[in-house]
Amino acid sequence: MDKLKTINKQIKRFVNERNWDKFHSPANLAKSISIEANELLECFQWDEQNYNLDDVKDELADVFTYCFQLADKLDVDIYQIISDKMRKNIAKYPIEKCKGKANKYDKL
Repeated sequence: MDKLKTINKQIKRFVNERNWDKFHSPANLAKSISIEANELLECFQWDEQNYNLDDVKDELADVFTYCFQLADKLDVDIYQIISDKMRKNIAKYPIEKCKGKANKYDKL
């Protein structure tokens, strides 16, 4: 948990030092998450086996950074929302119905 707080402080400091918060509405941050997620996907576009791990890590970090910023902007606890979602996923995907299967929950 301390690592999450530390990285969140680093992101906030970076943004504040540049006076960029005024550009970071929830909608703009959500758009940025999508854009960066597509840049992450681009790392695998033509060859799923031979990708540049450094590029993947950079794009993944960009996705996480915008996610942290959106969570902060909306005043939601990242740890809590992920824990809540995992509980929902456990209920949707019981082991006895989905183990080894890639089906969506409504097709199990």
